[in-house]
Amino acid sequence: MCGVETDMLVSSVRKFLIGFSLAGLLVPAVQAQTWAPPLRGPAEGEIQVLHVKGSVYMLAGSGGNIAVQVGDQGTLLVDTGSATMTDEVLAAVETITPEPVRYIINTSHAVDYTGGNAAIAASGRQASNFRGAGSSSVQGQFGADRASTISFYSVFHRMAAPLGDQEPREEMAWPNNTFSIPLKRLYFNDEPIMIMHRPSTTDGNVVVLFRKSDVVAAGALLNLETFPVIDVDAGGSIQAVIDGLNGLIDLAVPSGRSEGGTLIIPGRGRIADFAEAAQQRDMMTVIRDRVQDMVDKGMTLAEVVEAGPTRGYDARYGRNTGPWTTEMFVEGVYRSLSE
Repeated sequence: MCGVETDMLVSSVRKFLIGFSLAGLLVPAVQAQTWAPPLRGPAEGEIQVLHVKGSVYMLAGSGGNIAVQVGDQGTLLVDTGSATMTDEVLAAVETITPEPVRYIINTSHAVDYTGGNAAIAASGRQASNFRGAGSSSVQGQFGADRASTISFYSVFHRMAAPLGDQEPREEMAWPNNTFSIPLKRLYFNDEPIMIMHRPSTTDGNVVVLFRKSDVVAAGALLNLETFPVIDVDAGGSIQAVIDGLNGLIDLAVPSGRSEGGTLIIPGRGRIADFAEAAQQRDMMTVIRDRVQDMVDKGMTLAEVVEAGPTRGYDARYGRNTGPWTTEMFVEGVYRSLSE
């Protein structure tokens, strides 16, 4: 083959490879545009309203993320965010639907997920099928002029603090529809809703599957902003987080290239999917194994912190200041593996 023909062949192959590469790069970008949130996060005091899929929306900017399911029967919220943002949350919900809040589901007892319970429940009205399947009602004086607040029973116990080991939350913030079985079911707004007990950062976490919309609200189990807040005193552990993430992966059905498909609303951060959940599981497994090896060698907590078992992940998830630092996370992992 002469030099001119060789050059032409090389040029053709090069163009084909460039075109193939660009096609591979452009296809995921087009897919992502159907659901990805804005590039910037919410500003201070701002609530961002994002349509996730089907009848489900996400509110970002009020502590933990809030899932909103809407329909003719009313509105259902998964978590209520921080108390300081309640007015903004209610205003954001009104931009989606005029229907009253009928149900609130708490995914944990943490105040950044349940801070708005009292005020938001008071703004709503109880649905006619209050108790649902597998529940026990502690309705009491709450009455029908409030939304029903659902949680795993240990969330109610920690908020009510019956043992006096902590200060109780205000009574109207307590869940009034609790359950103690692995799965509670609702049928609301023409959609099956599965509320699944998934111990992870505490022993009371739940995840919520909106089966028709193909959306999962993961609560504190999935945190895309910091390392997970493992509350060992409330029954949380690194192994429980890994088990919970494996359960979350089982619920998520990916689309092409393990992306898209079932969408996941994390406790904090952007809308996620199967790939994000798998990445989190892998990260938690690596950190667990590193710390377990150090525990087995008899290293103290201070020595483990100094060794930096979160290396490789600190740039994205690490924090040196704020309410939950990397050192606090390592301590939670260490305690859950050594106590």
